[in-house]
Formats: sequence, structure tokens, C-alpha cells
Amino acid sequence: MAVTVPRAYLSFLSSSSSFFLGSHDQLAGPMFSFFLLLLCITRVWAYEVIHDYSGSNFFNGWDFYGSWDNLTLGDVVWVDQTDAFNSHLAFVNDAGHAVLRVDNTTVVPFNEKRNSVRITSQASYDIGSLWIVDIVHLPYGCSVWPAFWTMGTLWPEDGEIDIIEAINLMDHNQMALHSTPGCTQASPVEQSGEPSQQPDCSQPAGCLVSETKPNSFGIGFNNAGGGVFAAQFDVSGIFIWFWSRPNIPPSITQATSTSAIDISQWGPPSASYPSTTCNIAQFFTSQQLVIDITLCGKWAGIPETYSPMCSQIGPTGQCYPDNVVGPGDRYDDAYFEINYLRAYTTNPSIPAPTVGAIALSSFSSSATSPIPNPTAGIMTTLATSSSPAITGAPSDSNAAMRARVPETLLVICWVVVSGLFV
Repeated sequence: MAVTVPRAYLSFLSSSSSFFLGSHDQLAGPMFSFFLLLLCITRVWAYEVIHDYSGSNFFNGWDFYGSWDNLTLGDVVWVDQTDAFNSHLAFVNDAGHAVLRVDNTTVVPFNEKRNSVRITSQASYDIGSLWIVDIVHLPYGCSVWPAFWTMGTLWPEDGEIDIIEAINLMDHNQMALHSTPGCTQASPVEQSGEPSQQPDCSQPAGCLVSETKPNSFGIGFNNAGGGVFAAQFDVSGIFIWFWSRPNIPPSITQATSTSAIDISQWGPPSASYPSTTCNIAQFFTSQQLVIDITLCGKWAGIPETYSPMCSQIGPTGQCYPDNVVGPGDRYDDAYFEINYLRAYTTNPSIPAPTVGAIALSSFSSSATSPIPNPTAGIMTTLATSSSPAITGAPSDSNAAMRARVPETLLVICWVVVSGLFV
């Protein structure tokens, strides 16, 4: 099979052009095409750091909400940045970890709300992104509803990815996608988590997957020293992983704030949403990162979810009067402690089709599930988005420089893979 490629994109092979190129700039036969395909697959498994939120600079590049919780009707005021810092609700501790917490010192009178924190990244991350967060401590307790999630520019129409979300005394994390009608979770799908009976991501609860690995939330998570969550936002699908502290893969434990990361050895994700039943480029725009803690509200506080776990802790058996009102020491464990949060990309200027988790496991085993076409959706993505993979954040010139070489390779990858899979 001969694939035509402009000579400009093959200049880096000029020293060998007499071997690789025939007349009319055609690649000489299937052997070289196959070589390039392997090169493409190897390259797109690696992600470059585009933003590192950690240490004393963790809170750079975030907006604080500065209002009451009018989204999930929680009994909190998400304070602005000044109040968060002055009240010690957002700070970097002596270990260099970022802490975001619920107010645990104020006596709150009836009919008032307790202060908490919600932050949203100023950067928006496009398809081709990967997010990894290393967390030492997650908020938990009766009435407590923490989340780490992403949202599109026009929320909720532009999509939402719930990476960490649980309530009250739950012992496991829940993951979900939220979308407009037309996006569903495929079944069967290769993942370690337990899917809900509702695969439609446009329903109020989204298309949920419950984590089955131990220590993904609550006391168990914190006693194990925390863990790492990762989410891949890709044209081939959206995939979410979790590892408790003892099980974090070497590619993550050995990573630095500037090094690229290879996801090829991560294995099946906890939650898998392949694009075969959800066109990612259609239902999800570029995403902002959100970290928040609310109290009670329309999930943690409703009788169906609150009562089974927490009805005995106070005189009324209700979320707000038995928790939010009164002294704050019951919220001593209602805080995030984050080692780092890193955003990665395959390319800062071109949304790149990468091999999703299903494909990764299929390449490495004899799995019978179909391998997603790695070119599926790329033309739609390229046609509808010319924006960089990250917008609105302080630029990382080193990351951008490192990614310029792969940009040429990715163009060739698209040409070669299109030719091989048509």
C-alpha cells in the first residue's frame, strides 16, 4: 500500500529519503508504513506535562467561586480567594501539599451556611489531555460531598467528567460522565469498576461506574496513605484509573513535574467510556478542572442517601441540623490534601488521536473486545477545533518546545493510520 505524504513532513528523514521515498513522494511499500504505525502508537502513548499544580504554586491559575452553592444546593458558601486564604480554608502545608477544607472552627447558627471552598482552573484542556492527581487525604464524613471533576465551557451542555465523587461515609469512589442525549456507556466494556444499570449519560445521575478496588474513598483511602487518580480525555474515549498508594505504577511514582509519562502499562481502567457509543468530540468541549466540597445538598443530604449511613448521629436524623449547624469540629476530616495535580497533553496545538485504554489492553493481550479505530473522529476533531490543548493558563515554554517535534510526527501518523485502516 502506498501512502502519499508531503515532503515537508518528511524532512527529518532526508538523510534516508533515497531509501524511503519513491517517485511522487510515496512511501516505498507496506514495510515502512507498518514501521511508522508502530512509531505512532509508541509516541502517542506518551504525554507531555503542560501544567503542574503543586507546592507553593499550587493555587496559581485557579478561580475561587465566591458564592453560595447554587449548583447542588449544598449548605455551604464557597468563599472567594481572599477569605479562603485568610480563613485557612486553602493553604499549602509544611509538607508542600495543597489543602482545601471545610470550616471546622465556626459555630454556625440555624438558617446559615458553613464556609467551604470550590476552585476552577483558569485553563481549559482539550481532547488529547491527561490529568493525574496524587492525593494524600480525601474529605469524608456525614453530610460531606467532595468532588474532583471537569466541566465544559457551557455547563452542563458541554459535558462533565466526574473523576472523584462520593458522599457521607461511603467507602468507594464513583465515576461518571454527564452529557446531552446521545452519549451512552458501551456494554460490555473492559473496566475493573462496576457499571450502573443506567448507561445513558444524559440522565441526572449520569452513566455511573462504582470503583471496586479497595480504599478508593473515606477512612480506607486516608489510612492507606491516599492514592492516585488519572483520567484520559481522548477521541477514542474517556478512561479513568485509580491506584491506592501501595499500587501506584512506576511510570507515575518515577515521574517528575517536567517529565513525559507513558500510560501503556497501566492496564484496564476503573471506568471506560469508549467513543463507539459516545462521540467525544460531539458531546465534550474543552474542559476546566474543578475541586470542591459541599455539604448536604441534593445528593448527600436527601433521606435516601443520608439516612442509611448517618441518621443516628444527631437528634433529628436530618443532614443540615445535625451537621452544618453548631460547632465545626465534626468537619476535622473534611479536607483535601493534594500532593500534586498535573495536566498532560499529546500536543499543545493539534488534538491528537491516541490509543485508548481498550486498545492498549487489546494490543497487549488477546482480548476479544474490538480495537477502536485510532482514526475515528479525528477529522471531526480537527475540523471543529483549532484551539490549543490548553488555553488560559500560564504557558510552559519547555513543554511547548518538546511537543513541536511530535506535531510533525502526529501529522504523519494520521496520514499513515488513515491509509492503513481505510
